[in-house]
Amino acid sequence: MDAGREPQQERSRATRARLLDAAVRVLAERGAAGATVGAVAEEAGVSRGAAQHHFPTREDLSLAALRHMLDRRGEELRRGVAAVPEGAGRTEAVVRMVVDAFSGEDFRAALQLWAAAANDPALRERILPLEEQMGREVHRAAVDLLGADESVPGVRETVQATLDLARGLGLANLLTDDGPRRARIVRQWALTLDGVLARPPVGSAAPPDPV
Repeated sequence: MDAGREPQQERSRATRARLLDAAVRVLAERGAAGATVGAVAEEAGVSRGAAQHHFPTREDLSLAALRHMLDRRGEELRRGVAAVPEGAGRTEAVVRMVVDAFSGEDFRAALQLWAAAANDPALRERILPLEEQMGREVHRAAVDLLGADESVPGVRETVQATLDLARGLGLANLLTDDGPRRARIVRQWALTLDGVLARPPVGSAAPPDPV
């Protein structure tokens, strides 16, 4: 490889990374309408021309930022999976991991894009596959960590409800940071999950009546 090209490629990757990080910050703080290529370039400390070289349009930049966020959320999810303890408290730790996946700056930025996509069919069509991919990854991680048997009636729906609950808590947390309340809800939902997961598989024999 040309020795002169490698530093140039590294600088290009670094510029792109700065733009994506800046796009997430601008989306979270100013919304989709405020996340113009110019605004993101200014936040990143690069020229507008350099930004447009990487992302010619605002939509290109927004979608790349969403992929960037999903990649980061995927990495955080994998770290969370590795940290889930065995034994007592495992279900609560899994629920907390899922809830944490729908929080923070990345979630606030993604939420702005979801809101914009609600009134923009073309944008919605491009965003949906990315969000569905992340939803599948979180769902699969939860199923695997919980050892959930989705052939048991209600199990799949209850695991999916965990993701919906996490999104709702993430949305509520945008308005007020209420950590203790969130912790109580996580604990209660973990108890609910444990009750559903304890159901016997379809067709299994019922336990004998006590003598």
